[in-house]
Amino acid sequence: MTVIDQTRPVRREETTRPDRKPLLEVRDLRTTFSTDDGRFHAVDRVSFTVAPGEAVAIVGESGSGKSVTAMSIMGLVQSPGSITGGEIIFKGQNLVGMADKDLRKLRGDDLAMIFQEPMTSLNPVFTIGDQISEAIRLHRGVGKKAARDRSIEMLELVSIPDPHKRIDDYPHQLSGGMRQRVMIAMALSCDPELLIADEPTTALDVTIQAQVMELLGSLQKRLGLAVLLITHDLGVVAEFCERVMVMYTGRIVEEAPVDRLFSDPKHPYTRGLLRSLPRLPDASGVRAQRLETIPGMVPSITGLPKGCKFNTRCPDVMEICHGEEPARMMVGDDHDARCYLYGDLADPEMNK
Repeated sequence: MTVIDQTRPVRREETTRPDRKPLLEVRDLRTTFSTDDGRFHAVDRVSFTVAPGEAVAIVGESGSGKSVTAMSIMGLVQSPGSITGGEIIFKGQNLVGMADKDLRKLRGDDLAMIFQEPMTSLNPVFTIGDQISEAIRLHRGVGKKAARDRSIEMLELVSIPDPHKRIDDYPHQLSGGMRQRVMIAMALSCDPELLIADEPTTALDVTIQAQVMELLGSLQKRLGLAVLLITHDLGVVAEFCERVMVMYTGRIVEEAPVDRLFSDPKHPYTRGLLRSLPRLPDASGVRAQRLETIPGMVPSITGLPKGCKFNTRCPDVMEICHGEEPARMMVGDDHDARCYLYGDLADPEMNK
């Protein structure tokens, strides 16, 4: 067993368990946007892995880089953005620099994604059956009847009633929850190995959110899917995922197994997120304390502070936090945090 010195910064890939060969491995990913004010990194030196059948979450406030990370993996970053560094290894292939035609073969087949807004992701002038069938015919090379039969099977799989009838409905004829189920059916129609779910319950009411996440959870276990969940909802993470990464200004600031992150958060930003969660009265009837907030706002990508990017909002800020940016430092077994509270030297390789 390798012993890691917990007093020094360590690259995340050094801590990857050798008994779990990753399905997806993101190494030092950097996604850059060019503007009139210069070039800025929306995703900056991000590294993580997803193992087969594992459910992993990326959480953080709006503007933290979660969705850009997902779009980078899918090869869907559009101008003025581009991937300018790192590797995205999926099933042994580096997706960075891969030809568009080869990426299109992967997308919707071995690698699928559920987008935030089903109404804007579904084409309003085609039936849901036509849209699911299109992906099946493209990736499986089957005829119209076989693709339609498969589409009906997928609608049944995601618990849409009367799938033989609803397959000919248009998106506007379905509720928000039903449209999200259609998006899940479309994403799973070609048996992907990795599903990226980007805020899959956005704009849905609480009851429907619970139903959609329960559906995703049951399908993940039944089909052996690996899931990368992009969300700001820590309650969803607690119930659905095994491991969680917290992002801030394009960087992973903490990564840990879910139970450990909730019971013993290390980074001040993570602690702030958890303190902002609503709480019910305890067993004795004592009312929960007033919700706490994280002061300030996520800084603009064009005006990030020097050093630790959380230093303008951090209750534990120190002088060293305004110097060089800290590396991800080991704070426990499979648990790291990008914070000087746990070390005083930054790994220069992590801060190039």
